[in-house]
Order: sequence, then structure tokens, then C-alpha cells
Amino acid sequence: MVAVKHEDLSMAFDFVSYAAPMEHNAYVSLDTGKVYWASDSNDAFDEDIPDDLETSDRYLAIPHKNDLDLGRTLVLRFVAQELPASYDQVEGFFQRQGAYSRFKDLLRRKGVLEVWYTFEADSVERALRQWCAENGLEILEA
Repeated sequence: MVAVKHEDLSMAFDFVSYAAPMEHNAYVSLDTGKVYWASDSNDAFDEDIPDDLETSDRYLAIPHKNDLDLGRTLVLRFVAQELPASYDQVEGFFQRQGAYSRFKDLLRRKGVLEVWYTFEADSVERALRQWCAENGLEILEA
């Protein structure tokens, strides 16, 4: 079992999830635990990337938040738990662009924005730990 630093994994996950799926990528070496970053929109990340990164089975792609149901699904789970009367409204937010800004505006007005941030962080942490366990990665804490 290879070990990956928690901080490296977390930062890479945020990097991958910040953009649209497949726009930013990050990979963990199954031999060393080193994390490699790549982006279609920025060549600066290409300096240190192994040539066989996308073709070898020795690298594991770090998932996008949508791959772990940490996007819209997570928002709706939170709303069902914390703001059930607003569920239909929030679901409607996701019918067009700008859903997250409308969602966060609603949370601010309802006074639960910090509750959302805690819920989201805990959910991401659990999902990443589960993903690591399923893929034979050990997480090294700082």
C-alpha cells in the first residue's frame, strides 16, 4: 500500500474539482505516492509530469467532486437535512448557471452558511478517505 500526504491529496482534489470535469487533472503515483498536476489551460504544470502519466496503470487519477457525489447531490442532501422547505427552490437553482452562488446567497439569508461549510468539508473528507481505502492508498497525516 502506497502512502499519499493528506495535504497533497486535499489540494489536488480541490484543484481537480475547481474546474469543469476533465479540465484539471491530478494523479497519484502508485509507486511513490507523489501527486502530479496537469491542466488543459496551463502548461506550467507540465514540467515534472512523467511521459506515461495517462497511459500507465501506475498512476491513479484523483476524482472530481462530481465523481464522488460531492456536487449537486451533496447540496441537495444538505438542503433536505437543514432546509427542507427550500428543497424545490434549491433544486431549481441547478436548472441554469450560477446555481452555487444562488445557493450560497440563500444560505447566507437563512444564517446557515457556516453549517454548510462544515457539512461540505466533513463530506469531502469522508469521501476522500473512502476513495483512498477503495484504491489501496494510505493517507499520511501532517
